[in-house]
Amino acid sequence: MSQEDANPPSLYVAREPVFPRRVKGTFRTLKWWLLAVMLGIYYITPWLRWDRGPNLPDQAVLIDMSGRRFFFFMIEIWPHEFYFIAGLLIMAGLGLFLFTSAAGRVWCGYACPQTVWTDLFILVERWVEGDRNARIRLHRQPWNWEKLLKNGIKWWIWLLIGLATGGAWVFYFTDAPTLLRDLVTFQAHPAAYITMLILTFTTFFFGGFAREQICIYACPWPRIQAAMMDEDTLTIGYRDWRGEPRGKQTVEGNGDCIDCMACVNVCPMGIDIRDGQQLACITCGLCIDACNDVMDRIGKPRDLIGYLALTDETRERAGQPAKSVWAHVFRVRTILYTVLWGGVGVGLIVALFLRSPIDVSVTPVRNPTYVTLSDGSIRNAYDLRLRNMQGADAQFTLAVTSEAFVTMALEGQEGLTVTVPANETMQQRVYLTAQPDSEAATEDRSDVRIWVEELGTTNRIHHDTVFNGKED
Repeated sequence: MSQEDANPPSLYVAREPVFPRRVKGTFRTLKWWLLAVMLGIYYITPWLRWDRGPNLPDQAVLIDMSGRRFFFFMIEIWPHEFYFIAGLLIMAGLGLFLFTSAAGRVWCGYACPQTVWTDLFILVERWVEGDRNARIRLHRQPWNWEKLLKNGIKWWIWLLIGLATGGAWVFYFTDAPTLLRDLVTFQAHPAAYITMLILTFTTFFFGGFAREQICIYACPWPRIQAAMMDEDTLTIGYRDWRGEPRGKQTVEGNGDCIDCMACVNVCPMGIDIRDGQQLACITCGLCIDACNDVMDRIGKPRDLIGYLALTDETRERAGQPAKSVWAHVFRVRTILYTVLWGGVGVGLIVALFLRSPIDVSVTPVRNPTYVTLSDGSIRNAYDLRLRNMQGADAQFTLAVTSEAFVTMALEGQEGLTVTVPANETMQQRVYLTAQPDSEAATEDRSDVRIWVEELGTTNRIHHDTVFNGKED
């Protein structure tokens, strides 16, 4: 066995830390604004109040696990209405498809939590240690008091950010002021502390140390996105027909690229966009800002690096003007995604406004499927779950309709009227009975419809089920 066979080469390249240089420009400014808005929404939302009355929580956005409900300002989602959540997830997926098809990985570059928190951590790192050259020098120097102090301050701030991130997350699941008081006084449930510790560690590690490794190795999105991009998708590229050969502008025949490495030095993924499209590129646009700044200083046209599609590359190489942005954005594929996305959204809004404030689910008792009474009558039992999704108690009247005559009775109740407390679900046992020689008693199965009507209102719903008879 050869030495090479005994020690096969590693399939993974050792990680080289990335120290992005500070840059100014359109895309960097856009990223700062989006970072501030998204972090503001994440950290502030649990503290917003919304008055829903005396019997409901006043937190504007709350995932109430104990009450099995989701509150979003004036909207209240119950467990049986999970299709609203499913619809929102479908819209989120279609939205990703739409934006990726139109402009590549803009989600990764501007809105992904990994990108947002990594940007925040790099900002802290730059504030404590200095810009790119200072951070590289500090990284390479041996451990001394300066390195210990600066890393200690940086890590401490990162931990505080991670703790705030984990704390904000748990505030979405219970009343935020109450939980904060319990956390500070060490009276909160252990699950709250465990969740905060996990999120603190993952935020600290992912944003501070893993960074681009999460995007390259852990995230599946770079691999999935290829199925949603085509030759008309706008993405970041290097116009090599204009920039090559690289070198000093004083040398005749050189292109516009002076090989200053500015585009590489600002890249948070540590790649060279001039090498072509790469899986690691998150389309953040910082290389565009860096290159445009250099082009301005040397008096060359901007957008040596910029947003373009493969069809634009072919046209520009031939000396033709590129297509307009709108021609890339509005095409059959993106229009289809938009129609689907809008259709799901409209459907959810219509369902939200048309939903009834009362609901019922019916579960036939299967053990046994029917009971023969002393007079020969056949009786079926059903468990009804009556939901009153209103802020006041409501009286429900129950009834049954069927082509085969059956009668209804409620367990533990006189008559067919029950009172369901406000914002609660009540279970009620119901009995349907058919006379001995009736069609329902002698047939194997008969269709029945159970009605629920709220007294004093027009709210009325029904649920179809079956009556099991004693077939001869």
